[in-house]
Amino acid sequence: MIAELKQKSDLIGAIASFTCMIHCIATPFLFIASACSKSCCSAAPTWWIWLDFIFLFISFFAVYRSTRTTSKPWMRLTLWTAWAALFTAIVLEQSDWIYFSEYFKYTAALSLIGVHLYNLKYCQCKSDKCCSKNE
Repeated sequence: MIAELKQKSDLIGAIASFTCMIHCIATPFLFIASACSKSCCSAAPTWWIWLDFIFLFISFFAVYRSTRTTSKPWMRLTLWTAWAALFTAIVLEQSDWIYFSEYFKYTAALSLIGVHLYNLKYCQCKSDKCCSKNE
């Protein structure tokens, strides 16, 4: 099972990023509806906010594993850059230090999805020898 998860890290990363993006898109709609039905407590509950960090945690390990098994050296930097953009967008949004448009977070999530899918399709090792130096 562990070996199968190692091979599926790009798929897991793409799914985690996609789910994160859906979570981000749904948030305004869910809490606008909540605010309209109640006059108080329109802020997001803590458990909902922590979902962002759960997605980041999952995607971190998916990116880590994907960078260990990719056949293209440039893909490592691309995966980490996409993950760092998503991490930055989420942390800055939660901290209110700097305002970024929601589109920055969506673009970062879409980029991570795209990079994972590209890596899954075109950059996987065909044998154990091409990645053995990375293990």
